[in-house]
Amino acid sequence: MLNVYFAISIPLDPVFIKLGNFIFTWHGIFMSLGMLLAVFLCLRIKEKFNYNEDMVYNTALFAIPAGIIGARMLFVFEYWSFFSVNPDKIIALQNGGISVWGGIIGGLLGGFLFAFFRKYPLLKGLDLAAFGLLLGQAIGRIGDLINGEHLGSATKMAWGVIYTDEDSPAFLHSLAVGPHHPATTYELIGDLMILLFLFFMLFRIKRELFNGIYFLSYLSLYSIMRFFVTYYRVDSNFFLDTELRIPQLVSVATLVILWASVSFLYLSRKNHRISLLLKRLGT
Repeated sequence: MLNVYFAISIPLDPVFIKLGNFIFTWHGIFMSLGMLLAVFLCLRIKEKFNYNEDMVYNTALFAIPAGIIGARMLFVFEYWSFFSVNPDKIIALQNGGISVWGGIIGGLLGGFLFAFFRKYPLLKGLDLAAFGLLLGQAIGRIGDLINGEHLGSATKMAWGVIYTDEDSPAFLHSLAVGPHHPATTYELIGDLMILLFLFFMLFRIKRELFNGIYFLSYLSLYSIMRFFVTYYRVDSNFFLDTELRIPQLVSVATLVILWASVSFLYLSRKNHRISLLLKRLGT
């Protein structure tokens, strides 16, 4: 019996519709919608970053598949104990299982490499991508909420959730712990808050900002937010014998690598080779 105090009941089947062998889940629908709206948003503000329509579409054609591959790869790494004995499940995306951090890293890497070889403005491209990534991530999390894709820790808060459909990944978890934190919804709210902050910077700050500032702000704020939100999730494995879950480790590593790189480039900007690199990046 569910141990209910105050809770939001979510009775929806994770599968939206079946058409023969094709299965459309809420998670897949909102993930796809998030990608489409991310591209749409980039198209709406592209002029702010000296990008045109073709540049946005071309980069997205490489960034989106790279993001999907990265999302799956990091998930497989996180749960390697399972996939090492079930290698046939590695590409079974229809069963779910992706990592947002893997999607971010894969998408950024794929888009960056494509833009590099096409000689697009790199830092401006990363700035533009920050807006699309945040919107896409937020919309994708709506599907997570409906599906019960990720498991939160127990809570007595009025916004705790319980899943009553037996096919939901969170059904048994709801039976075991009762209402639990909608942790991915906290991330959704955090994504939207960071996005609003970037829009404030874009339209309200009149003085010219340096190229890359939006991307730095996005990745730094998201890393910090995700580190703390992960405390409300119980479905991510710990890294070895540490107290850090893998998404938290990725958050810390991202911050360290990001700001170490920025500091190195800034301190070495008078070096001829570094100067050429910065010029190529579009600073």
